This record gives sequence, structure tokens and C-alpha cells, in this order.
Amino acid sequence: MDSAATVLAFAAGTLINTLALAYGARRLLNMRFSLFRTVVAGAAGQAVASPVAAALFAGIDPARNVTAALWFVVLGSACAVLVAMTVLVLWEAFVPTGSVPSPLYWFGSVRSRLSRGRRYRQISFIFLRHGLGPYLRGRAKRGPGTEDERVRLARSLTRALEQGGVAFVKLGQVLSTRRDVLPPEFVAELGRLQDRAAPVPWEHIERVVRDELGGARGGVRGVRPDAAGGRVGRAGAHGAAAVGRGRRGEGPAARDPDGRGARPRHRRAARADAAPAGRVGAGVGVVDLAAGFADALREELDFRVEARNMASVAAARSSDVLIPRPFDDLCTGRILVMERLAGTALNKAGPLIDERGMDRSKLAQALLDTVLRQIVVDGTFHADPHPGNILLLDDGRLGLIDFGSVGRLDAELRACLQRLLLAMNRGDTVGVTDAFLEMVARPDELDEQGLARALGAFMTRHLGPGSAPDMTMFTELFRLVARYELAVPPEIAAVFRALATLEGGLTELAPGFGIVTEAQSFGETYLRERLRPSSLQEAVSDEVMAMLPMLRRLPRRLDRITAAAEAGRLTLNVRLFGDERDRRTVTGLLQQVLLTILASTAGIMAVMLLGLKGGPAMGAVVSLYQFLGYCMLVVCSVLALRVLVVIFRR
Repeated sequence: MDSAATVLAFAAGTLINTLALAYGARRLLNMRFSLFRTVVAGAAGQAVASPVAAALFAGIDPARNVTAALWFVVLGSACAVLVAMTVLVLWEAFVPTGSVPSPLYWFGSVRSRLSRGRRYRQISFIFLRHGLGPYLRGRAKRGPGTEDERVRLARSLTRALEQGGVAFVKLGQVLSTRRDVLPPEFVAELGRLQDRAAPVPWEHIERVVRDELGGARGGVRGVRPDAAGGRVGRAGAHGAAAVGRGRRGEGPAARDPDGRGARPRHRRAARADAAPAGRVGAGVGVVDLAAGFADALREELDFRVEARNMASVAAARSSDVLIPRPFDDLCTGRILVMERLAGTALNKAGPLIDERGMDRSKLAQALLDTVLRQIVVDGTFHADPHPGNILLLDDGRLGLIDFGSVGRLDAELRACLQRLLLAMNRGDTVGVTDAFLEMVARPDELDEQGLARALGAFMTRHLGPGSAPDMTMFTELFRLVARYELAVPPEIAAVFRALATLEGGLTELAPGFGIVTEAQSFGETYLRERLRPSSLQEAVSDEVMAMLPMLRRLPRRLDRITAAAEAGRLTLNVRLFGDERDRRTVTGLLQQVLLTILASTAGIMAVMLLGLKGGPAMGAVVSLYQFLGYCMLVVCSVLALRVLVVIFRR
């Protein structure tokens, strides 16, 4: 029992000493370190504390010379703290903070990593099950293959993406619009993901509807599943027709007796795919773009967000394109009830358009103008306008659905886009460069003149006389962004994504339709609208109203200045370090210089004291002068380590 108590007391004392050394080392360095590094450094100091104390106590009887023994204890503790500080500084020099995750982080994220590992394994099995294993390993044969092989491969890829979950369905939807990238067989098969995703059993939907709308709202009485989804469940006497399958992992739609559509959403796989989206590798703005994608994907999991998005876009919609109205009293996080639009998805409406003799170019122009106005004028736009989300209504108009992904631009970004559009119409390279730099995050060192020349060459090549602009110009534009290390904000990236997705649908609707050329035409029309007398008068009125408070104060301020000048009291005060950041920088540099001087002085004094012979003896080996020299050496080392850790941390 006594031995166990002794061991326990020894362990407790060792732990307390280790924590004390760790805390002292971190405080003396005046810098934050991870808990793991701090504890390891404290353990290193504790490990050398006993040998140092034994060396200092050689030839001393603590019972007869208590004062000397106490001073040696202080010196030994200081040496132990110095060792802990040295470990922290060397660790920071060779493994900077943040370069490698802490073991505590790894331990704390085991559950998350296991969950992602299961998800990765599930995705791999899905692709292997559909015969796509060689493509995952990079061992697939190269070459286009026969048409039958391409069709089989396209079907396998589509089924794998469909089973993979929300993020993969979204990827397939975007790829289905890229006829300039993929063969026709892949575009045709991936197009199924736009509005023909596999239906969810009605029992699952019924359970969600009961959970969300049960009780006071009458349960699911009169609600029926989507007949297009392959299942028809029980419906009340007023049951109505189907509204179409769900997308992005949604279940098939349901309708209530009043003709309002309701769709639940499956969220587990979407959250699993959204979690690692923000951990994509670093690059020029890649981390921000990945985080923006993850945030947008999480927003799509909440139907209340989609209802608000729908209302925002509908508030400023064009009369040429209809936006459904949500019923807020029946919308929840998992159920969306909205006005039904009677029509046909654009990717299926080709025969219907030809049968009615409708002008495809006019439909494409109306859709493009609507989206461009949403982007440039309104600031809230549909960020995923693929053909499955665009309807040809029975009355000949177009309709937009699925507002889970909506982009938003503030007034400043919209103004930048407007200036960019107007400068491109004028062929003003300087104006294009200025507007472009206002939209992106520029690096500290930027060759602005080189960027202006590159943008001038870009405009001459793609927008000059005789040129035929197409979507490849966006690829070259992003190459310019990467070359000059500019970071594209997620909001602007959403604009490019929406236009790229829309371009695929417009090409399918009206072959030969040039989105860039028509966008230029929109810019000219928008410019004429801005130059109308009524628009100019409104713009001038807005500017005058903004300047009115300053104009009211201006005469009073001028009077004060002239009065002070007349009386000889006009002075000019200049604050050299008015910015807190400037003061902090200068203060830090002065502290580093002062610490370096003090460390050098303490080191010189330590060498001089250690070289002195004789003096009062504090033990059999150490004299008073040597003891003071050791103390000054510790002070010198502490000050030097404080300077070094700041250098390494930077």
C-alpha cells in the first residue's frame, strides 16, 4: 500500500512539474503553441531536470548549506525551462505550426475520418460495380473506342454518378451541358440526370410528409406520389396529376389537392459529400471556391432556403420567364410546396417546339436576357440553369424551377460587372483591366501593365472584328487569372458556372446560338437603357442625394479654414504612425532589436563571469562567479530563443 502511494505521489509530482515547465516555457516565449507541443516540451525539460540538479549538487550537503541548495534548485529549474523552450523553438523551425496536423487533431477527428473513409469506400465500390475500376486506377485503354463501347461506358458512368449521391448527380448535370467537352453519347446519357433521377419509394416520402406536415396540418390526406416516378400511392378524392421526378437526390414530387407540388429531400449523402469539399488542395482561390461550393451544397439541403431563393428571384423576374410561387406556410426544411408550372422540360421540348412552329432563337434570347438581367441588374440569379430546370410552358412562355442553388452579387460586384460589360463594348482595355481588378483579389505584387496587355490581346482575339467568340474564351480568361495569381471570389465563380451551364442548354435549344455575341448585344441594349434621359436623370439624382450631406457641410468647413488662415492659426498635423498596424510593426521591430542587444550583453557577461577564477565557493565545484555566469547564460539563451521563435513563426 505504501509503495503504491509512493508511486502515485511520484507520478503526480512528475505531472505537475511537467505542466509547470511547459507553461513556463510557453509564457517566456510569449507565443501560443499547440497543447501537444507544449506538453512534449515540458516532458523534455522534466527529463533533464534531475541530471542537471545532480550535477549542480555535487559536493554539497543541502542540510548544512540550505541557501546554496535553494539557489541551485532555482538554477536547475531555469535550465529545465530553457530546455523546454529550446524544444519548442527547434520544433517550430523544422515543423512550423500548421504544416502538420496535431496528433490531438488526428485523434479528435477519428470519427469524422472513419465516416469519410466509409463514404470513399462506398463510392469506390459503386464505380467498381459499374465496371469503371480501370478508370479509377488510371489503367483504362486510351482512345475513343467504338460507338457501342462509348454508349456502354456512358451508361455505366451515369448509373454510377446517380448512385453516388447529390454531389455526383450535380457533376453529371453540369457535364451533360458540355457538348464541347464530351462526346454526344455521354451528353445524351448524362442528360438523364437533369430530370430523370431514380425515384425514392413512396413509403419514405410519406414518412417525411407525416413528420413535417402531420398533426395540425392534416397529415398526408389527399397527397399522392408522383406517377412519373413509377409508383402511384393512395390519394384522396381530389388527387391530381404528377409533377415530375425529383433532382439532386430529391425524392419524387408529390401534390396536394390544390395542385401545389411538394418534394422531400434526402440529405445524408449530400452532407457526407459536402464535408470534404472545403478541404480541396490549395491553389489560386481554390480553397475559397471549394468552401463556396460546400456552403452552396449545404444550402440546397434546406428547402426553406430554396423557398426564400425562389421569392427573391421572383421579386425581380422578367415577364418573359415565369418563376413559381412558394407557399411559405407549408414549406419546411425537408418539404417544399410551390405553385405548379404546367409544361415540359427544355431537354424534352424539342419536338413540341417544332410542332408549334416556335422561334428557337427568340426563346434562347429571352432566357439569356432574363439570366443576364438577374446577374447584372438584380443581383440574385439562378446558378444552375441546366435544361432540366427550364420548362417550356403550355402557354408558350419559359419557366425556371429548382432554386436550391442561387447566386447573389452585392451592389459593388454588380457595378464592377456593369463597368466591365460597358468597357468591353467600347473596346476600352484600361477600363476592362480596372473593372476586372476590382472583382478579383489581387496579389501584393502584380504586373498590372502586363495584365492590361494580356487582356488587350484577349479582347482582340475573341471580341475584335471578324472574330467568332465562344465559350472557349472563358477557359483562356481563367488561364490569365492563374498566370497572374488572381483569386476569383466564389460569387463571380458562380456567375461563370451559371453562364457555362446555360450555354449548354441554349446550344441544345437553338444550335448555332452564340451566347457571347448575344451577351454583347445585351450589353449594348443595357448601355442604351442607361444612356436614356430618364435613366441619366435618375442616376444624377441618386448621386446628388448621396453628396447632399457633404455639400451641406462644405461651406461651414471652408469658412473655418479661411478664418484660421486669416488669423494665422492654420496648421497641418501629420501622424507618422496613425495606423495601428504600423505602430504594431515598428514596436515589434524595436522589441526584436532590444532583445537581441540584451541577449548579446548577457552572453558576454556570462562568458566573462565563467572565466573568472576564485571567488566565494558555493559548492565543491561551483563558485559564486560561475553561478552568476550560469544565470546570465540562461538569461542570454531565453532572450535569444524569444528572438528566434518570432523569426521562425513568421
